[in-house]
Amino acid sequence: MKNEASIDRVIQVNNIDIGKNIAKLRKSMNIRQTDMVAKLQTNGVDVSIYSYNRIEKGTQNPTVSFLYACCHILDCDMNMLFDFKSFA
Repeated sequence: MKNEASIDRVIQVNNIDIGKNIAKLRKSMNIRQTDMVAKLQTNGVDVSIYSYNRIEKGTQNPTVSFLYACCHILDCDMNMLFDFKSFA
């Protein structure tokens, strides 16, 4: 059973590269990593530049709240984060 302090996380697997998809979307909008982190923090997501960088590299898993905030900032839906084929 989860305790109150635990956070649900999305696990990046070999065939779904969420971090790279976020990076491509972010870069297509000319948003720097530091600016993205600031926007995430403004949206209530407590993330450091170090953690954000690790999420983009796929070495750290994002939380659901992180993904939801990314969709809001990047003006996309979850499908674009999980399957980049829908983004040109």
